[in-house]
Amino acid sequence: MGITRAISLVLVLLTATAAASAGNSKFSELKGNPNLRSASAIVLDASGNIIYGKDVNTVRPIASITKLMTAMVVLDAGLDLEEKITITKEDRDLIRLTGSRLQYGATLPRHELILLALMSSENRAATALGRNYPGGMDNFIAHMNKKARALGMSNSRFADPAGLRVENVSTASDLARMLNAAEAYPLITQSTTTTRREVRPYSRRGPLTYGNTNRLLKNKNWDIELSKTGYINEAGRCLVMQANIEGEDISIVLLNSFGKLTPFGDSNRLRKWMLANS
Repeated sequence: MGITRAISLVLVLLTATAAASAGNSKFSELKGNPNLRSASAIVLDASGNIIYGKDVNTVRPIASITKLMTAMVVLDAGLDLEEKITITKEDRDLIRLTGSRLQYGATLPRHELILLALMSSENRAATALGRNYPGGMDNFIAHMNKKARALGMSNSRFADPAGLRVENVSTASDLARMLNAAEAYPLITQSTTTTRREVRPYSRRGPLTYGNTNRLLKNKNWDIELSKTGYINEAGRCLVMQANIEGEDISIVLLNSFGKLTPFGDSNRLRKWMLANS
């Protein structure tokens, strides 16, 4: 065998070994069961391999997880993020009758409305983003569903930007696709992991302080890179996250948990189970 050919063979073997190593997760062959209380769940490694799955293709309401799609559609349009948008009566919640500290006349730049919609799940912020989309709300919702199809989310439908309607539905498997796509948007990762933020929507009043709806961001055991919570009665408690666990990027989707703290408890059970088996 010639020297050149031998070197080439070594390089091929090294490349193949590296590729195989990169594709292997320390969490690929876990034993036992994390005993999650969420009705649907999926956990994926960075290569998209399923570490854990439970009822991954059941279509369920997804509540405010919808807001991740809202943010992506707004950002895909390349709209001016500094443009000021004013909250109006059109942005009030007539479905769930939820309240808001963003009263009529509150004005914020588009990027801060994205932040509040994602970080604090502000419904009026999300609705105002859809209302101010070129072509109006109907066109915005059409683009939400177009984006879902482009991502291969074949079992998902979107009906409003805030996730208030029960017709916003998806599966754990589809939401893993959406979560993976959302990671490519720096404003989304930044907004969903911001724990606290002051905004000034009123010219003659003091600032409003908002906090993140994901309490795990304050837990030192977690290294969270992207997250979103959701809740309406029909959807139960929902949580999607991308987190780094023991040096590996992991995607977590939890749907229809009963109890306000159950998604966070399930997340901790998952992490404990994964670490105990690694």
